[in-house]
Amino acid sequence: MTTHPTRSQEFVAGARDTIPMMVGAAPFGVIFGTLVTSGSLSLWHGQFMSLAVFAGSAQFIALGLIASHASFVVIWATTFIVNLRHVLYSATLAPYVSHLPLRWRLVLGGLLTDEVFAVAWAHFRRHPPSGDVSPWHFLGSGVAMYVNWQIWTAVGLLFGAAFPGLQSLGLDFAMVATFIAIVVPQLVAVRYIAAAVTAGTLAFFWQGWPYKLGLLGAVLAGVAVGVALSLPRRARDGAAAAPSAGATRSAGNTDNARNTSNTRHTAGARQ
Repeated sequence: MTTHPTRSQEFVAGARDTIPMMVGAAPFGVIFGTLVTSGSLSLWHGQFMSLAVFAGSAQFIALGLIASHASFVVIWATTFIVNLRHVLYSATLAPYVSHLPLRWRLVLGGLLTDEVFAVAWAHFRRHPPSGDVSPWHFLGSGVAMYVNWQIWTAVGLLFGAAFPGLQSLGLDFAMVATFIAIVVPQLVAVRYIAAAVTAGTLAFFWQGWPYKLGLLGAVLAGVAVGVALSLPRRARDGAAAAPSAGATRSAGNTDNARNTSNTRHTAGARQ
């Protein structure tokens, strides 16, 4: 008899699966807090940004734009463009959460980050996209990452002044390593590798574009390559499924004809 995990067990499992991502995000949060202490913002501004925005890359970009006295419209537009990748994350996870009430989807969407997406996607791929998929694993991952980010932001805010050169120590490589750990396990097919190589190469050459538009363009190009390479495979799968469906219908028709013949024979015998 198969026992299904309880909600609390799912929640704890989601948090546990996120621990490696939390370790990678910790130095990133400390560096963010340290940068706030060296800028014009108050400490509570930095903590409130982590509480409300909860997006590491967008927070770093916003901090730099604030330091350069950029307008609100520029800050908003730039962070919006950088975070557009979450639309792709949402589209990927939609088949597994679309059945949930709006309040569930709003909470999960607010907790969605790169790391949480990697954990949730790995979990959902082991289950068919149906109404039976539990959202508690997703929630546990998101809450764990959210609390982790708040803690390490606070550490950077409280102790950043004592280590003014912290951001120059190369600790930000921990986030690079985390993203490598997110991407590499997904490269299980040629189309995935082609999409990743395309996006990575173009992001490197287009990094000088204003407002991080090069990053968005590289992502869109990578998606286009992945979709283009997926179309022939889908066509082959569809062609393979068609004969199978035809054979099933033929077998069903044969069974129906046999049953009809048997019925008539029985009726004739009774007469």
